[in-house]
Amino acid sequence: MADPATWTRAQLALHLLAVDPSGLGGLHLRGRVGPVRDTFVALLPCLPLPLKPLHPTLSDEALFGGLDLSATLAAGQIVQSRGLLADPGALVLAMAERTTPQLAARLAAALDGSVGHCLIGLDEGTEDEALPTALAERCAFFIDLDGVALGDLEASRAPDLKAARAHLRTIPITADHLTQLAILSLQLGIDSLRAPLFALRAARALAALERADAISPDHLAAAAALTLAHRATQLPTGEQDQTEPPDPPEDQSDPGESKNEDELTLPEDLLLEAVRALLPTDLLATLAARKARTGKGSGSGAATKGNRRGRPLPARAGRLGNGARIDIVATLRAAAPWQTIRATPDRPGLQIRPADIRLKRFEDRSDRLLIFAVDASGSSALARLAEAKGAVELLLAQAYARRDHVALVAFRGKGAELLLPPTRSLVQTKRRLAALPGGGGTPLAAGLKAALEQADHARRRGLTPTIALLTDGRANVALDGTGDRAQAALDATAMAQALRAAGADALVIDTGNRPEPWLASLAATLGGTYLPLPRADAKRLSAAVAAALN
Repeated sequence: MADPATWTRAQLALHLLAVDPSGLGGLHLRGRVGPVRDTFVALLPCLPLPLKPLHPTLSDEALFGGLDLSATLAAGQIVQSRGLLADPGALVLAMAERTTPQLAARLAAALDGSVGHCLIGLDEGTEDEALPTALAERCAFFIDLDGVALGDLEASRAPDLKAARAHLRTIPITADHLTQLAILSLQLGIDSLRAPLFALRAARALAALERADAISPDHLAAAAALTLAHRATQLPTGEQDQTEPPDPPEDQSDPGESKNEDELTLPEDLLLEAVRALLPTDLLATLAARKARTGKGSGSGAATKGNRRGRPLPARAGRLGNGARIDIVATLRAAAPWQTIRATPDRPGLQIRPADIRLKRFEDRSDRLLIFAVDASGSSALARLAEAKGAVELLLAQAYARRDHVALVAFRGKGAELLLPPTRSLVQTKRRLAALPGGGGTPLAAGLKAALEQADHARRRGLTPTIALLTDGRANVALDGTGDRAQAALDATAMAQALRAAGADALVIDTGNRPEPWLASLAATLGGTYLPLPRADAKRLSAAVAAALN
């Protein structure tokens, strides 16, 4: 259930953006299409910039301009069109969670430029989809409207934004303000320099809205809560490890000077508590999932050479043949500039040459195979396998929507065994997982080798393999089946290097009672993510894997 104050914060964030659109960058709005989001979108005209709707598949010609084909053919000479980014505007990006990396890079460059754009990212994604980090980083505000009901929408008196913009430049900024916000950002684990700058600009805009002559502590606290809470990567303690400075001698103290210093000192506890109030209760779990997702490029439907076709790509020059399809519009664009020199009395009309041919291209999208490599050794094997069984079943319930496949490898005794070949069948999974063996040594290297074989088979079938390793890290059986703990560790490291060389993404889940440093090192060798999850049940395990790999 959403906080009733969410709508108030959303309106305030929009008004601050309207006061300083280029300085605050933009607003990331998460919420499903509906009357609540429509009500917020209806408020966007308060921005002092023209609204420019964008969609995730926008072409470079639409962004930067290019040849106007119809005007060129009609006029008989080259006519260039102006792109959406040529003039300042409020870029309203619908379905922002589907933005391609290419479009995100172009929009980020536009926001960093001197034209004066701002971005409104309308994010309709689920928990594993979001506005690209490059764009979210450049938006000062994040508002989540999920859970906000129509009854929570309270109409407020629109402030005089034009007067606030005129008053903005008269409000001074001191070094103390920026220093305090930078310290607060460090306490929250924020390593971006944009964050304290956004907070300072938001405080200045808030002071301008209230016609204040200077930034007050309340302005800083409200601005910090709006701009820093959603960027926090750690829970602040609020404890200061600073020692109290000694009191100056009485004969050297100046009451007037001390009073001025007190007036310039802003209460850090006020800022910290303002941000702490907006931190989500499940911040640590959310941060672990975010860290696990960072840098992963093999989510379901990854844009690689795969087993199905994805969205269109820009056309490229080429020759017809081998099933290639011609892109008529792109071909006409390529031929139009040359018509004045190609036309002759005996050859009137449009002249198309082989060099003008442009072919359609599409993304190759790859389904994902999630390979569970489960440690089935020791006295706790039955509990671990039960957790894996429940996690696999929960993940398969979502596999039909995400086109995921799941395989299960168990290692125990002297080797590893493929218990569940790649499948999307929930019925077959329950049948195969009905009775699983357990006990014996821990041949971790054999489990990694079996996972590597399945990853190779998957890649040849056009799937994108991802390996989830569940173990407590106590490897004691070498690859040749002998009980040698030192050799077992060396063999496991060698297989991890082979998996990394094969390009398979990996997730190492430590199921031991205490985090195992060697497993963290193994995850680094794999180039994957390390997640310590002691005593995790099937629900927690499936949620962690889904959040980390989607």
